[in-house]
Formats: sequence, C-alpha cells, structure tokens
Amino acid sequence: MPLALLALAVSAFGIGTTEFVMMGLLPNVANDLHTSVPTAGYLVSAYAIGVVVGAPLLTALGSRIPRKRMLVLLMALFTVGNLASALAPNFGLLIAGRVLAGLPHGAFFGVGAVVASRLVSEDRRARAVATMFLGLTIANIVGVPVATLLGQNLGWRATFLVVSAIGVVAMGALARLVPQVSLEQHGGLRQELGALRDRQVILGLLTAVFGFAGVFAVYSYLASMMTEVTGFGESTVTLVLALFGIGMTLGALIAGPLTDRALRPTLYGSLAALAVTLVAFDFTVHVKWAALLSVVVLGAVGFMTTTPLQMLVMNKAQHAPTLASASNHSAFNLANAGGAWLGGVAIAAGWGWTSPTLVGAVLAVIGLAIALIAGRSDRVPGGGSRVVASSESMPHLSEVG
Repeated sequence: MPLALLALAVSAFGIGTTEFVMMGLLPNVANDLHTSVPTAGYLVSAYAIGVVVGAPLLTALGSRIPRKRMLVLLMALFTVGNLASALAPNFGLLIAGRVLAGLPHGAFFGVGAVVASRLVSEDRRARAVATMFLGLTIANIVGVPVATLLGQNLGWRATFLVVSAIGVVAMGALARLVPQVSLEQHGGLRQELGALRDRQVILGLLTAVFGFAGVFAVYSYLASMMTEVTGFGESTVTLVLALFGIGMTLGALIAGPLTDRALRPTLYGSLAALAVTLVAFDFTVHVKWAALLSVVVLGAVGFMTTTPLQMLVMNKAQHAPTLASASNHSAFNLANAGGAWLGGVAIAAGWGWTSPTLVGAVLAVIGLAIALIAGRSDRVPGGGSRVVASSESMPHLSEVG
C-alpha cells in the first residue's frame, strides 16, 4: 500500500477523535460553561449537522480544485474549527466551532476515498479505502480514550488544542506524501450532481441511512447499558468503548479484501450479521463476559458495512464519484442521529435500557431489504447502472509528484 495512505489515515484519526470525544467530555463542558449536560449534548448534534451540510456543499464548491490541494484545504478548515472550539469563550461560540469542525468531515472522506482508490490497482481499491478508514477506527481505540482522559484532567480545551495539533501534522503529511491526482474524467459540478440521480446511488445512500442507524441505536446508549444492565462501574466505560473501537478496526481489516472480491455479498452478509448480533445483544448484555464480546462483534459487523457502501456509491457514480462518496458520509451521520433518536424514543417509552438493540435490529433488516432490492434491480435491464470497477469508472493515478 502506498505511503500516501498513511497521511489519509492520520487525518482520519484526527477527525475520528474530535467526532467522538465530545461524548465523554459533556459533563466537563457543561460544568465549565454553566449549562446542563442535556444542553451540552447539542454539541454532538452540532458536529453532525456540520457533516451533513458540509459534505455536499464543500465537495460541490471544490469540484474544480485539484484533489491534493482540496484535501489540505479541508484539513486546514478542520484545524481552524477545533482551534475555535478550544478558544470559545461561551457555549454559543463553542456550538459554532463544532459545526465548523464538522463541515469538512464528509467532504474529506469523500475526496480521500476517491484518491485512495486511485493510488492502487483495481483489485485493491476497497482495501485502500479501508486502510484510510483504519485511522477512524483506531481513533476509537486510542484517540478518544486518551483525549477524554486529557480533557478530564487538564480541561476540555486542552483536548481540542491537541486535536488542532494533529490537524497541523495531518496537513504536513498530506502535502508531503499524497501525490498529485488529476480531477475525475468529465468532472465538474453538473456531472457530480447528475451522478446523485442514479437510482443505485440513491438506494446505496438509503441503505447507509437505515443499516448504519442500527449500530448507533445501540452505540449511543452503550455506556448506560453497561452500567445499568450489565453491572459495570462507570470507570469501565472507557474500556468498553475501546473494545468497540477494536471491533471497528477488525471490521475494516476484514471488509477491505472481501469487498474487493465480492462487493454486494459482503454488504448483504455484514447487514445480516449486524441484525443477528443486535438481537443476540439483547440477551448477552446481562452477562459481563458475553456483553464485552458482543461489543467487539457489534463494532466489527457494524463497520464492515462502511467499505462496501462506500465502494458501491463510488462505482455507481462512475465518472463523478466524489460528491456521491461525500454524500455517503452525510448518510452515515443521518444514521447516527436517527439511530440515537429512535433508541432514545424506545427507552423513553419505558421499554427498558436494552430496547435499542431490537430497534437497531429492525433498522438493520430495513437496510438489508433496501440493499437486496438494489441488487435485484441492478441485474434487471433498465434497473440501474452495473457495478463497475474498471478504469472507466475510476481513473487511475495520472501524475505523481
């Protein structure tokens, strides 16, 4: 794998750290800025809003900017957003800083996935994309726990200052290691927007929204399940979240080669395994060792869906994959918000702390049904464009420098 993928992974590590660390710092922020923890929870939503809005907007605005320069500019915006968060004097400006930090998230992964796939041969493209995503998963193992401890001991502002420093390092790595990559053949905003009208792209995005929502219906309340149902102490929550990150990393490592060999079967299998795991979690959560094992499996099968979904929309967008790729991350963040909301509705309805597991299973089944419908229509004449992985759909690296 090219060394340039390391620069993309380092950037993904910084993005993953700032996305998830806020969940562990809410009490600290609330106490420092004299607000309640539920109100501080809007900081999580603010970042997600930035991702959903920024992914298509910044990708469209940067459709004519060379890919390498675009990556550096997006990471610069990410760094400024985290620095603004660290220096925010009040809650309102901290909200603005979180939105700003979230804006480049989807666009970066969208452009980065296209660049990563063009650095390698056709039969290794999914593995290259999965390698970039490893930075995001490792952030959940190392970055988030360490950043949380840092924020709890030195103040939450120190966390965002460190993330800003990671952003600066990532900018240097991108500038030094990523080669110049030509714009997509027949690229441009009109071509990118046209690609989003493809039926298979739309079905792929809907699969991401519903299927991945199943993961976050449970992940959002994982800490409460472990303390209220399983019987772990609050000090164990960091370990539990790290185990989830280990599962995510395993999922990314497994999904890459499987997706290169058989894209749709990998997608079907991961969504089916996710549904089964979520149903089983409703029982295993009552036994400590089984609950911990289930957390790892949930992270693995949940994240196994991301690589095939990413490759699917990129392939289906054909000559204009960047906006579709970025929009996929908007879909993932809608899944995050929607899954968390539906899981919360189930708990508020009095169905118990474990009810989000069954809600998540239903969402995963809906995602699987959409994926199967898409696969079936893809085999029917006129049902959508064929899945391609040729140089026509994803041009190779044209210039190295």
